[in-house]
Amino acid sequence: MNKVILLDKRPLGKPLLSDFKFDVEEVPVPGEGQLLLKTLYVSVDPYLRGRMNDNRSYIPPFQLTKPIQSGIIAEVVSSNRTDFKSGDFVSGILEWKEYQLSEGKGITRVDDIAGNLSKYLGILGMTGLTAYCGLTEIGVPKAGETIVVSGAAGAVGSVVGQIGKILGCRVVGITGTDEKVQLLKTKFKFDQAVNYKTEENLKDAIGNACPLGVDVYFDNVGGDISYAVLENLNKYARIPLCGTISLYNEVKPPSGPRIQPLLLVKSSLMRGFIISDFSDKFPQAIRQLMNWLNEGKLTFSETIVDGFDNIPQTFLDLFEGKNEGKMIVKI
Repeated sequence: MNKVILLDKRPLGKPLLSDFKFDVEEVPVPGEGQLLLKTLYVSVDPYLRGRMNDNRSYIPPFQLTKPIQSGIIAEVVSSNRTDFKSGDFVSGILEWKEYQLSEGKGITRVDDIAGNLSKYLGILGMTGLTAYCGLTEIGVPKAGETIVVSGAAGAVGSVVGQIGKILGCRVVGITGTDEKVQLLKTKFKFDQAVNYKTEENLKDAIGNACPLGVDVYFDNVGGDISYAVLENLNKYARIPLCGTISLYNEVKPPSGPRIQPLLLVKSSLMRGFIISDFSDKFPQAIRQLMNWLNEGKLTFSETIVDGFDNIPQTFLDLFEGKNEGKMIVKI
């Protein structure tokens, strides 16, 4: 039989395990022009929380009692197509099912280089592309400038910081534990890192870590953390707005500091983006990321949890900061 995970209820605030439902169906049989795919790795990402709301956004919401979708690496079990064969590995936005059919649209063949397929969900997938394109196209960092990254020990943030170092910048990360502070400074080579949970005055702590001010702020979290960074901006600073995870589970939009005066007096640019905005840049971005990986200039971290049944809990763990780098479920 074939396990499936459905969205059973729309969350009110932080999602609960009871918002998900497991179902069982028969393993499908591919028809003409179809593939049978077996799920190997499932990506869980913060943006999926927004799709659980019945709101108009840049991507349609999940439907109740329908399977949830995310980035998945799958193996072709059987094929009735000429462009894919049995044993191929593919990547795409697919459903949370152990087995599913595909007509080949929206999936890409990937190579099992060094037995590390999961990297196509991270450093060579949406994670790496988001970091590279957001930083280089909006942040436009120059050698010698200071970059601050929030959510710095996460999947995107840890890559942003490394790219900043490769480009000759001073990089400061903001994270939530002392262990992650050390991880940023050792494994990912950040110049400095700040634990926002232990600092009494976050604005001053960021200022001390950035004695020349902040030229680029890669914002993954929003909220009070981001306001503390904005208070340290240099003139003509650039702010790629990638995510607002600190606000995703708010029932009502919180009232907070007004950022317009800070942006105005610093002549700063803030631009929100989704990765598909830069789809024309993907081939060049993947080549560059691959080159840096091969040259040993770029590394990545993954938190891999085993078992299809653990997908919902692993998704919830993102909001508790339990991931180091990319969070993935291995089936």
